[in-house]
Amino acid sequence: MITGRIIGALAIADFRERSRRYSFLVTLLFSVYLGYAAARGEISLRLGDYRGLYTSAWVGAMMSLIVTTFLSLVGFYIVKNALERDRRTGVGEILASTPLSRAAYLFGKFLSNFAVLASMVVVLAVAAVLMQFIAAEDRTFHAWALLSPFLLLSLPAMALTAAIAIIFESFRWLRGGFGNVAWFFLWATSVALPGSLQTPQCDPFGLWTVFQSIVPAARAQLPGYKGSFSLTIADKSVRVFPGFAWPGIDWTTEKILWRLAWVVVALAIVLLATVFFDRFDPTRSPVQAALRPKGKAGVETEVGSPDTLPSIRPRAQLTQLVGEVRGIAFRRIFVAELRLAVKGYRWWWYAVAAGLVIAQFAAPLDASRGPLLTAAWIWPVLMWSAMGTRETRFGTRQLLFSCARVVPRQLPAAWMAGVAIAVLAGIGAGLRLAMAGQIAAFLAWAAGALFVPSLALALGVWSGTSRFFEGLYTALWYVGPLNRVPGIDFTGAAPGRFAWIYLLITAILLASAFTGRARQISAL
Repeated sequence: MITGRIIGALAIADFRERSRRYSFLVTLLFSVYLGYAAARGEISLRLGDYRGLYTSAWVGAMMSLIVTTFLSLVGFYIVKNALERDRRTGVGEILASTPLSRAAYLFGKFLSNFAVLASMVVVLAVAAVLMQFIAAEDRTFHAWALLSPFLLLSLPAMALTAAIAIIFESFRWLRGGFGNVAWFFLWATSVALPGSLQTPQCDPFGLWTVFQSIVPAARAQLPGYKGSFSLTIADKSVRVFPGFAWPGIDWTTEKILWRLAWVVVALAIVLLATVFFDRFDPTRSPVQAALRPKGKAGVETEVGSPDTLPSIRPRAQLTQLVGEVRGIAFRRIFVAELRLAVKGYRWWWYAVAAGLVIAQFAAPLDASRGPLLTAAWIWPVLMWSAMGTRETRFGTRQLLFSCARVVPRQLPAAWMAGVAIAVLAGIGAGLRLAMAGQIAAFLAWAAGALFVPSLALALGVWSGTSRFFEGLYTALWYVGPLNRVPGIDFTGAAPGRFAWIYLLITAILLASAFTGRARQISAL
């Protein structure tokens, strides 16, 4: 009973702290926008070129699937900072000195994560009720048909997302940028897996549950219907089939138990996370243990031992600067930024990058500018994601921002270092396009090489964290270069000419980054 009160108090305190942040307000506004987009038909649940009548059942299923797909992807990046925030602020070390157990702490954070995600579910549930009376063709209100998908589809999916965020933060290799990228592929696999296996047991987001209910009814009533089913952002108008009023999911006991089983899975994941959670103990982290002071024999010294006492040194005599202080050469700043970007990676990382470049020179041109360039421009994602965030992560903002003319010197150098990484990673495809005389394709390649670091720098400066770029860029890379969707493929391999548009977006992103950095300096 006492442990339960502790977990509840920890969850409530953490949720209150989060709810006072601007990011929480932005999250709720994003949920409101999704509801607005669904009401306007910009996001719709489709059966090929048709959709059913907007009834309570259809609106509830559509809005709940928006939660379980779009918001589960974005929501992970929103809540994946609960442990990191305590680690960064030092609160974790205070909590570690108390009798609070690992399980109690992680369950409290899990409940806080779930409360944040559940608040978005509530916003879209309210939007669904409003949509029922404003935009629906059938305005007869059936509470269970409309709200049951939120209870049995969305909330279990949010619980699973909250738990995965906890175990990613607990596992050392997943708490950083690699975990942010890995989540996107795990999410995409989880969305596609039920359709591939055609089993409700592997349906964490509820898509297959809705599919099994809607598609048989549609086949019985829609002439020529071939069984297509999708939740998509509207790229063309959808026709309403006036005679198809879907009654909703028939919630049998078996279906309800399968949905509740995902809540049990979420709780099991949190328990598993206790195995990897270091409880903010630096001795359990090899990286932090290596940074701790050691004696001459390599044994860690105790506090108060002679080796840890400060040595007495004569006071330094500083000579007063005479005349105007000259700025450091821009070339040296650029080299320093480039060294910071590439520092800390193992030899095998560079071996893979070199292999991709060699393959771009050796493979046919279509393969070089297609799948090989696509792979080459996802490999340095963690280098780009650090742009604009190092000052916040390592607490050097006051030191850096006190330098003379830091905006026109350091920020362009950081951006050019990111551009250099993009150019070097895709240099094989770029040179071959130039040598082949494909000017338009080369311009698209160059626009992509400028766009990616610009996006990373702007998001890093304004957010102070790498998560937003890692999540957004991975999604853009998956939809655009990997699937060659015109307009989103910033490598230029997909049909269509959008190089000038990406150059314009690059200019806007750079202006945004410079504005954000100037604002940060003026706020000090």
